[in-house]
Formats: sequence, structure tokens, C-alpha cells
Amino acid sequence: MKLLLLLLSGFKYLKFGKLLATGGTMLLSVAAYAFIFGWRYAAGFVLLLLMHELGHYVAARQRGLDVGAPVFIPFVGAWIQLKELPHDADTEAYVGLGGPFAGTLASLACYFAARDTGSDLLLALSYAGFFINLFNLIPLSPFDGGRITAVLSPRIWLAGVPILVALFFWRPSPILILVAVLAFPNVLRAFRYDPSLPENQAYYGVSTESKLTYTCAYLALVCILAVMAHDVHEMLASVRR
Repeated sequence: MKLLLLLLSGFKYLKFGKLLATGGTMLLSVAAYAFIFGWRYAAGFVLLLLMHELGHYVAARQRGLDVGAPVFIPFVGAWIQLKELPHDADTEAYVGLGGPFAGTLASLACYFAARDTGSDLLLALSYAGFFINLFNLIPLSPFDGGRITAVLSPRIWLAGVPILVALFFWRPSPILILVAVLAFPNVLRAFRYDPSLPENQAYYGVSTESKLTYTCAYLALVCILAVMAHDVHEMLASVRR
């Protein structure tokens, strides 16, 4: 009985520690962004990141995966730790899709709230949400887009390389360099991918129906986010004028 109580107590503190890690890193991110953008924008931006990560969290839990609570790093983003890796490409695509799907819904909520209230702050937040979720759909791992499109073939990641290079020349950023470093091993995997290997057949052997479903969902999200990011950018430009 004492051992059981000790275990339950440890579990309680473990859960509290996870909550503290999420809440603490969220507050740290809000404080960091607030120095540049002001606290209201910072709080809204971090909440949009949280919604994106909760989408991944819920999707992972629905597929029975053990997953950690979201953790935030200022000016880098946020992530959830998958303590148990997906067993097949279908599960990986499902978890990868959960984040952009939830993030898009949150961004749309900001957009429609901005139109109803005339709030430039909410409009700016909606643009940030649309742009970041669109950026995350680049078809190259470790982006969510790479996890989703891998359901077709890891070789699709090679299409993400010129997109990442073009983005760097358009808007040079240290974050893009960091992403390129993280993506490099996956680019090598894509070059070396052999669909005839038994382990690849087992992992990427997804039904045609699933491939079609994820492809349609991916393209729909890309189109919605691209159109909304463009249109809201134009709205914000007219506000600045």
C-alpha cells in the first residue's frame, strides 16, 4: 500500500512537472516575443503555436502513441515529444496532419473574429498563423509536410529542397539554416530510399485509399493557407497605408 501511494505521488508530481514545463516555456516565449511585438500579440501568437501542437498531441493520442506535453522555445517554435514512434507511414501522416489542421482552424477563428470586430491585432495574428502553418507544410522532413507526404514516398522530400533554398534567398534567416541542418539526414534518406527493401515495404506499405485521402487533405490545406496568407497580407498592407 505504501509503495502504491508512493507511485501515485510520483505520478502526480510527474504530471505537475509536465504542466510546469509547458506553462513555463509558454510564459518564457510570451516574454521574449513581447519585447519585440508587445504582450498582446505575443500571447496570441504563442496560443496559436499551442493550438498547432495540441493538434499533434490529440492525433498522436488517437493513434495510441505515448506523447509528451508541448514545449516552447522562443523564436524557434514548439514541439511535442513522441515517446513512441509511429509504426507505419499512415500513422506518421495522421499525426503530422493534426498540427496544421488545428493550426489552420485557430487561424481562421482569428481571421473571422478580426472581420467581426475590426481588430487589426487579430488580423495580424491570423496572418502569422496562416503563414507559419503553410511554412510547416513544406514537403520535407522534419516539417509536418514531410511527415504527411512520406505516405506517398520519402522521395517527395527532394521536392522540398528547392523550396527551402528559394525561401532562404527570399528571406535569409538563421532558422532556415537550422532547419536545413536538421533536414539534411532526411534528404540523404530520400536519395537512398529503396522501396523494395522489406522494412520500407512494411512501413510505407499504405493503401491507395489512404494515400489519396492524405494527398487531398494536404493539397486542400496548402491551397487554403496560401490563399488566406496572401489575402490577409494584402489587408494588412492596406491598413499600414
